[in-house]
Amino acid sequence: MKTNGCKNGGALLPLLTFLCSVISAFAGSWMPATATFYGGSDASGTMGGACGYGDLYKDGYGIKNSALSTALFNDGASCGECFQIVCDAKKSPQWCKRGTFITVTATNFCPPNTNLPSDNGGWCNPPRQHFDMSQPAWETIAIYKAGIVPVLYRRVRCRRSGGVRFTINGKDYFELVLISNVGGSGRVSSVWIKGSKTDWMIMSRNWGMNWQSNSYLNGQSLSFRVQTDDGKLKTFSNVAPSNWNFGDTFVTSIQF
Repeated sequence: MKTNGCKNGGALLPLLTFLCSVISAFAGSWMPATATFYGGSDASGTMGGACGYGDLYKDGYGIKNSALSTALFNDGASCGECFQIVCDAKKSPQWCKRGTFITVTATNFCPPNTNLPSDNGGWCNPPRQHFDMSQPAWETIAIYKAGIVPVLYRRVRCRRSGGVRFTINGKDYFELVLISNVGGSGRVSSVWIKGSKTDWMIMSRNWGMNWQSNSYLNGQSLSFRVQTDDGKLKTFSNVAPSNWNFGDTFVTSIQF
């Protein structure tokens, strides 16, 4: 969306005028996609998923979440990103709720279904850009009976309550650390880990937002350095005390 178009909103269509008024820190271009919903009216079926998050309330995401199609999921690298979505009333005036939008976090993967055509059930088949949103989030912008609607979306900055969270899983020479509740860009691109007796060591992304280290760090306090895909870097010193255990979650006071 060009800036001069927003400045001359009075001459634009109502939908475009509305989109120009929506707040976005990234100010990215609006892109077309489609959206369905899953997980039930209470969104309980959206808990867990391919990003590695467990209870989405505890991990800071709540019910405003979405699974992404292959074209958007980026093999899990897009986990934690935030997207602003509005129903495209120009294409579907009978099913869209006008004047409403929702910001959701990518928390899951919507797998393709090659047994169904992409325009009739195989909504997440490549190369479609598709959001399978939690039902409460989807019903913010569209009428339940529709099932699927055309939408416009753009990536925006994430606003989180509280600090970044680290959950340490694994065993002995294998630390698998889930990083959640990341604000700002929302998308973690690089992670380093440091024991109280070691130097900084780069971690690799295992799956979703789980990052791994193959070092023996038992009995050491742990620090982390996290970089998001917009280049911002934060150091989280002494996140876990020396008596940490696998399965522990540590909540920091630091946020992007």
